Amino acid sequence: MSGPIADVSARKGRQNEHADAVRSMFDRIAPRYDLLNRVLSAGIDQRWRSDAIAALRPKPRARVLDLCAGTLDVTQGLADAYPDVSLTAADFAAEMLERGKHKVPTAERVVADAMALPFADASFDAAVCSFGIRNVSITQKALQEVRRVLTPGSRFVTLEFFRSSRPITRSWSASFARVVLPAVGQALAGDAAAYRYLSDSMAKFLSRAEYESLLRSVGFCNVSGIDLTLGIASLVVAEVPS
Repeated sequence: MSGPIADVSARKGRQNEHADAVRSMFDRIAPRYDLLNRVLSAGIDQRWRSDAIAALRPKPRARVLDLCAGTLDVTQGLADAYPDVSLTAADFAAEMLERGKHKVPTAERVVADAMALPFADASFDAAVCSFGIRNVSITQKALQEVRRVLTPGSRFVTLEFFRSSRPITRSWSASFARVVLPAVGQALAGDAAAYRYLSDSMAKFLSRAEYESLLRSVGFCNVSGIDLTLGIASLVVAEVPS
């Protein structure tokens, strides 16, 4: 895969090219996506997702949006943790949603662009995005859309691989991404290029501090974040003003 691997600031001029390439990539790797996640993270990704689900804390009977839902791992966790909420799983890769539909048959599945969500203002009472926001062409536009579709007082939780500010973590991540990700991607999915893209997307995304600042700039408040597992992944919580 070539072309769409660009620094966040460089994506704006060619967002359609970037979006089409990333959508095609995720459709290709969808059949092996869950297996690859478990192998590459040694299962730690499941704990990270559990942390994100616990941080969301939706109210009873809330309408919850799982943005960039992929194969519905987080949607399934939400259904287990909060059985009385109404769930909508949105992703721009239709094949990913199709592969995960058996996990939560009751969830609404919507093929959607995070930068132009097909939902009315204040449609949801909580939202979560797990390892997807860095793949959006223009991060700010996606955050503005999330802010638009959330009700006052609601919470937005992001779980992501942000660009690390820790030298040790940054060095380890670079080596892992350069060598291990493409090799495992080739072995299990026959697609080293896709996982080379994913590794580059981590290195060229925002830092956690930059992402938190961007959340505040589009109208979120009470923004806070924590690093997980030596900063390999991070959790950011933000709220819509009441």
